[in-house]
Amino acid sequence: MEWEYLVEKAIKAKKNAYVPYSEFRVGAAVLTDSGKVFVGCNVENASYGAAICAERTAVVKAVSEGDTKIKAIAITSDSEDYTFPCGICRQVIAEFCDEETQVICSNKNGKYVRYYVKDILPHAFTKKDLL
Repeated sequence: MEWEYLVEKAIKAKKNAYVPYSEFRVGAAVLTDSGKVFVGCNVENASYGAAICAERTAVVKAVSEGDTKIKAIAITSDSEDYTFPCGICRQVIAEFCDEETQVICSNKNGKYVRYYVKDILPHAFTKKDLL
């Protein structure tokens, strides 16, 4: 799969963002090992702690459908700069990935850079730490 396709899916998902407080729309698209793509957008709430990021929305949708292995995730926003996942999202992504999982950070124009999860969250706390 071309990374541009995943970025395009994230850009499309961003259109559904519910952001009456920050007005900062974010979209994400998760590619799982099964080849399925799950999308998500950020959804804000008047009780800020009840808000959920686009990345976690997409991951939770994948997991709830039985796909627990992430191959890649693309993230975008309305920013001219590349959009990176927040710390909580990085930890959630790390739960369902391996060393080869790609994190594709895009800007509003679809231009992107790619990283591995281990590059954006070194020394992640994972299941192996609990054993």
